[in-house]
Amino acid sequence: MANGVAKEGPGGPGRAASLRLRPLPLQVVAERRRHGRVAVALLGRYMLADRQEYPCQTVDMSPGGVRLTCAAGGGIGERIVIYLDHVGRIEGTVARLLPDGLAAAIQATSRKRDKIASQLTWLANRAALGLPEDRRHERLVPRHTLTTLRLADGREIAARIVDVSLSGAAIACDVALPPDSAVIVGRMPARVVRPFRGGVAVEFRLPLSPDRFDETLVL
Repeated sequence: MANGVAKEGPGGPGRAASLRLRPLPLQVVAERRRHGRVAVALLGRYMLADRQEYPCQTVDMSPGGVRLTCAAGGGIGERIVIYLDHVGRIEGTVARLLPDGLAAAIQATSRKRDKIASQLTWLANRAALGLPEDRRHERLVPRHTLTTLRLADGREIAARIVDVSLSGAAIACDVALPPDSAVIVGRMPARVVRPFRGGVAVEFRLPLSPDRFDETLVL
């Protein structure tokens, strides 16, 4: 020690301070370096290994990880499946436990990470772009447009998909359905958000996975 200042030798105080500044698992540190995180509040649900479903909301997210505000944290390394509005289904493992939730490392293919990155960029700029809420997702017309609407009373109605997004679809049909009506479009549980002449717009109970979102989609 010289003039009251500690030298940071191999085993001195500087090394101990350095260790205290690195409490995160190495894979989480590496993930944060690879991907910039976007502060975004998305509602969703998640399942841990016990397969119980819990509500959650994102604090920030990148293609490699997500921080959630939630009640049940699980254990470090535990598998987690998350369904998020606007993003869909993602899988990963619990990386950290936080006072108000958890941080998860996302396990995904390069293609899916690219899709998540594009969606996060869109969400981050949505307010600046001034895009209307009902066009928050890209829409497409699938090759197979014929489908069936199953109503709450058990009736099945022949219908046609006008277009579809990750969060919902416009459906042409001959039956008038009021808003909030529960329906199943093909195999997708949904609810009517608004009727229009000759059909209804529906919102899926769980968003589609971006991996399924192309012209070969079958609901």
